[in-house]
Formats: sequence, structure tokens, C-alpha cells
Amino acid sequence: MQKNNKKLFFLSNNKPSREFDCVFKEYAAPILQAEKLRQTEVYLQHGTTSCYSHSISVAYYSLLFADRLGISCDAESLVIGALLHDYYLYDWHCKDSSHRLHGFRHPKTALNNAMQDFDLNPVEQNIIVRHMFPLTPIPPRYKESLIVCLTDKLCSLAETLHIDVQPLSIFPEDLQSKKGSQKKI
Repeated sequence: MQKNNKKLFFLSNNKPSREFDCVFKEYAAPILQAEKLRQTEVYLQHGTTSCYSHSISVAYYSLLFADRLGISCDAESLVIGALLHDYYLYDWHCKDSSHRLHGFRHPKTALNNAMQDFDLNPVEQNIIVRHMFPLTPIPPRYKESLIVCLTDKLCSLAETLHIDVQPLSIFPEDLQSKKGSQKKI
């Protein structure tokens, strides 16, 4: 993955290097500091995982997959779009007529909310609005969008099965208290 001609590296034990973690933190920190995003810590997403933790996992593993597969992409947009892909700001488990058809509608709601709070480029916008493909019929336009779309499916499956995929080494103070009773993989 290239960003400013910088290749992210892995240690010999196939774990991300400190450099990888630092790059992720650099791109993620401004978004994670947003007060409205922090509100998503109380919304359950899949299983016992909060929407906030889910978004961090999707962003981290999207960057990790792109790097491991050698996919050259806009790493910063990848992380920002992934962090905001579920920025719909409500608990979809609560019975409310506005939450009907959540799977179909929340990408547009997330995009509208994100556009109000952040200055997003076209790649970040596409990541948010197309992450539910094929449930929503229009496919992702950019490779970053496709990476997030696929990573979201993998993280969602793992969380639903109560398999812990949260990258605690990145933001342990944020995620450690948010963990439910999930199994480690």
C-alpha cells in the first residue's frame, strides 16, 4: 500500500509492525476524537460489539488487508471511510418506524451525518454509501470501497459469532472496556 511513497511493513511473526499501527493511529485519531462518533459506543452493532468498536475493527482490518495483499490505495481515505461507514447515530435494535429497513437505509443516513460533521472526499463518501453491497444494489466504485465492503462483512460475521476481532493493541483504552464475552481467535 502506498501513501506518500510509504510502504507499511510486517514483523516476521506476521503481526503488524509498530509503523503500521502508528500510520493507522495517525489517520484514525482525528475521526475518533469526534464527540458524535463516541456516542456510538452505547449502540450494539453485532452480538455484544458496539458500533464504535465495530467501526474501528473494520477500519483497522481494511488497512491491514490492503497492505498484506499489496493493494495500492488511498490509505487515509480507506481508514476515514471505514470509521464512518456506520455513522448513522441511532440504535437500530430499538423499535422505531424510522429504523425500518435499517440494512437498506443506514448507508445513506451515515453518509448524510458524516457530510454534516466532516469534509469528505469522493472515495470516503463512496465507502460509506456503498458498504452494504449487495444488499444495496449499486456496487462500490473504488477499490477502497470494495475493501471496506468485504472487511465489514468479515468483521460482522465474526462479531455475530462472538469471535473477538478487536485490535486492542491500537486503542486499548478505548476498546478494553467495550469488550463483551467474545472468544479470542
